Amino acid sequence: MDLSQLCLPVVLSAIGVFIASFLAWMVLPHHKQDVRVLPDEKAWIARLKELKVSPGIYMWPNCQSPEDMKSEEYKARFNAGPWGSLNILPGKPNFARNLILVFLFYVVVSVFVAYITGHARAAGAAFAAVFQVAGSAAILGYCAGQIPSAIFFGKPGRFVLTDLIDGVAYGLITGLIFACLWPAGSGLPSLNVPSPG
Repeated sequence: MDLSQLCLPVVLSAIGVFIASFLAWMVLPHHKQDVRVLPDEKAWIARLKELKVSPGIYMWPNCQSPEDMKSEEYKARFNAGPWGSLNILPGKPNFARNLILVFLFYVVVSVFVAYITGHARAAGAAFAAVFQVAGSAAILGYCAGQIPSAIFFGKPGRFVLTDLIDGVAYGLITGLIFACLWPAGSGLPSLNVPSPG
């Protein structure tokens, strides 16, 4: 199926997920405990300024080379802990820019969902058949990519779980919109909502 036939579900599913994401982070309670406040935040900030830590992702304990990793001094630091990571941003967060970029990400996921579903299901396919493929592809797009970085950068299990819950919800929303707006056999979009009973 031609991707141009799926522009409407692509755009509407991205909008639907954007709204759901806003509700998940700003209204619903499940993310409230995901990000914590540092003890004595002012002292941490003052120390980071004093050290002139440049933007980037830092992990500790860490070392400069594989040879340093073999040293007894590094092994002692590694075994003693604490272990952690820190992300220093390059500047003040620009929420308008971030919202635009997140929305564009949702559009990209929806384009891939359209591509996959368009190859797996023909025009006029049944609601459930479209929902199955589109929903599965979207859940994969919203959930799977974060797992490796969560493992290696030690994201707390609760944070990962709430993100996965959101990803499944976003995938189901996307699948629903694609299934409802799947083109009829004539190639024109039509509401493909199943009749009750």
